[in-house]
Amino acid sequence: MGLDFGAALKEWRSARRISQLDLGLSAGVSSRHISFLETGRSRPSRGMVLRLCDELDVPMAQRNRMLTAAGLSPAYAGRDLSEEDMAPMRAAVDWTLARHDPYPAMAIDRHWRLVSANRSCTTLLAGLGAKVGDSLLDMMIDNPMMRQALENYDEVARHMVARLRVEAAHFGHDDVLEAAISAFEEILGGAGATVDGIRPAVIPATYVLGGMRLTLFSTISQFGSAEDIALSELRIEMMFPADEETRMALEMMA
Repeated sequence: MGLDFGAALKEWRSARRISQLDLGLSAGVSSRHISFLETGRSRPSRGMVLRLCDELDVPMAQRNRMLTAAGLSPAYAGRDLSEEDMAPMRAAVDWTLARHDPYPAMAIDRHWRLVSANRSCTTLLAGLGAKVGDSLLDMMIDNPMMRQALENYDEVARHMVARLRVEAAHFGHDDVLEAAISAFEEILGGAGATVDGIRPAVIPATYVLGGMRLTLFSTISQFGSAEDIALSELRIEMMFPADEETRMALEMMA
């Protein structure tokens, strides 16, 4: 997003495929007012910026940029999880990860950087040459150990492209996510995600590590009422065994 509020508003409206008329109706103003805001003929109030952002489902970080572009102060903080007043949320993440052992679980940010992991996940990632602070996107794209260990790499990569496209659409222009999409598409040679017959309920990832074959699927949790940018973008990904062989292997490792 640039620093011009009108251009930013038009860009978000186009990204959400909403007309000036529809946005005006949902926000309780005229389409003419929306037009004036986009051309700079009208200056929005703080309440108007936030109302339009609500209607357009603009993420918190971009809402701050919209407010700044309109000459207003930001509405959302961007604290680090290590800060003192984030201790209860940090404890909730740690508790969730620890209780998921012996199955792998990790916390990642919007760019898929590993924020924290439980014991099982740390062991699994160590076998792939990864650790806290690393980018899981970089690991999937550039790490030959991952390509070798992940038995169904192409299938998982196609699923990740679809997931990244949804995330990129939600966050707006994001260079990191868009670069990852392009890299995956290049690796896959432009291959589509078509599947013969009925698609499976989930797309599991099958790893072959140290003589073990682990097939895992995952669920994702987020803070539902977060009013902090970093917290709203944090995801907890918990992996579960997709078969009895994997369950027994993970429990034996523990």
